[in-house]
Amino acid sequence: MAAPDLSTPQDAGPSPARGTGSAGPATRSADSAGTPVPDSVPGATPDTGSEARPDAGADQASEAESDPVRDKVSGTAPETGSAGTPTSTPISTPRNHPSASTVRRFGMTGALLMAVGALGAGALPVPNPLFGTRLLGLPSRNATVSIAITYAGMAMVVLGWLWLGRMLKRDQNGGTPLAKGFITRTMTLWALPLFVAPPLFSKDVYSYLAQSAIAARGLDPYLLGPADALGIDDPLTRSIPTVWRPTPAPYGPLFLWLGKWITALTGNDVVLGIFAHRLLALCGLGLIVWALPRLAKRLDLDPRSALWLGVGNPLVLFHLFSGVHNEALMLGLMLAGLEVGLARSWLLGSVIITLGADIKIPAALALGFLGMWVARQRGGRPFDVIKVGAAMAVVFGTVMGAIAYGTGLGFGWINTLDIPTLIRSWVSVSTDLGVIGGQLGVLAGLGDHTTQVLTLTRALGGLVAAAICVWLLFGTLRGRIDPVTGLGCGLGAVVLLSPTVHPWYLLWAAIPLAASTARIRYRRLSVAGSAIVALLVPPTGADFSFRPYQLPMAIVAGAVILFVPLWLVRHKIPR
Repeated sequence: MAAPDLSTPQDAGPSPARGTGSAGPATRSADSAGTPVPDSVPGATPDTGSEARPDAGADQASEAESDPVRDKVSGTAPETGSAGTPTSTPISTPRNHPSASTVRRFGMTGALLMAVGALGAGALPVPNPLFGTRLLGLPSRNATVSIAITYAGMAMVVLGWLWLGRMLKRDQNGGTPLAKGFITRTMTLWALPLFVAPPLFSKDVYSYLAQSAIAARGLDPYLLGPADALGIDDPLTRSIPTVWRPTPAPYGPLFLWLGKWITALTGNDVVLGIFAHRLLALCGLGLIVWALPRLAKRLDLDPRSALWLGVGNPLVLFHLFSGVHNEALMLGLMLAGLEVGLARSWLLGSVIITLGADIKIPAALALGFLGMWVARQRGGRPFDVIKVGAAMAVVFGTVMGAIAYGTGLGFGWINTLDIPTLIRSWVSVSTDLGVIGGQLGVLAGLGDHTTQVLTLTRALGGLVAAAICVWLLFGTLRGRIDPVTGLGCGLGAVVLLSPTVHPWYLLWAAIPLAASTARIRYRRLSVAGSAIVALLVPPTGADFSFRPYQLPMAIVAGAVILFVPLWLVRHKIPR
């Protein structure tokens, strides 16, 4: 399926004045309900996507004869009355795409299948609280069937998202319009089933709960891991993957402080803790929904395209929302701070961005691009860069220090930022090169020096990413690139060249770029990549050691399940 092209920018200025004596080019406007309609011109047939307008007054409706030019301008058609006198009646047209309800229900069905499958194929806590229940415990008794159902639902959500993009593209090109708010309402409906379902794709939320509990008990989460601080038999520790049980927290003190409040409310109840962290992720997504359309409008892009690609993205729904990752809060604060800094106060924006960096440190990169933009507004001289940079450094240090000492957690997290590098990620370019180099040494008879080669390639990857970010920063200062595009490209370089890359890390770059000018050039790759990566990660959040047959069987069964809803809607798919 070809990725939809959603690069149409918004109209830059007001529409030309209309009148029966003007024959200017047709432009797009909006009716009172928010539905886009094209303006008709004299001598042209009204567009099928436009909504008819009634005659201007009752005196015109009572005229003996209709004016054909006026009828074309006003979107009416002559109709013969009882006495043979032509009258003008509105032409009724649909206010939404005919496939809109089908696409919404198709994706909603997929989300429901994912929610049901998550009961047996999700990243379930240990012990599973649903085990032994009559109805809700059934999916956990056959994990293969549950994985198949989940995969079928995942594919339906991805297809629904692609079809939604196709309808949006048609609307932008002057075709059948989408109703106002349709994209936001559709995304909300698709998220509802996953809100009440167990986590999917990752067990990181259990680490969040355990690390917050460590802080709540007055211990240092930057020195002790869950196994040492809570014990391996603690219900919060048992659900964490073995590799992460002895490791301290790599997250900022603000996130752990928020987690302490969740621990105070939920205690050792894992289920309630999951819901509380999902609400926290929802707050972050709300900030993204607020900021992303505004950033897109600032760059003369359609806000609906930014929402579709940046928030409706299956990776967001699967990993940030269902998988309950704190990237949602980090990205929400970062983008909200960037929008506030560009539109209102760059000092206030810097404070908000720093709060995002106190969740996860990559958000701090946004300060550089905001600072370069501010310096350019002041003249772009070296003195302007130094002055703005110094002010931002003071803001950053003050906010970080206040949170560190206010929460009592200090700056210990600086020493734990490399914790994610304990695993080897096949998506990381620098890690892949290190592993390949080490294996080539083994084949050449030089011995296994993979660890040393990894250290070298990862360091080189960091230097290359830093060089790319510096080049982008100077591009922003010179006005060759806007700060939103620069931030997205910079975070993309940081992600791809970092030692560890998880699928949800890709959203660091994908979400800002959804609202940037770079989206015009990279949109097809982004859409195709999001659709493919969304289907690559198994929903269990674990490997399939000692059961390699299970995943292929589940994928084949899921494809068979998927055939049924596809056959039912085969005639209603957007063309």
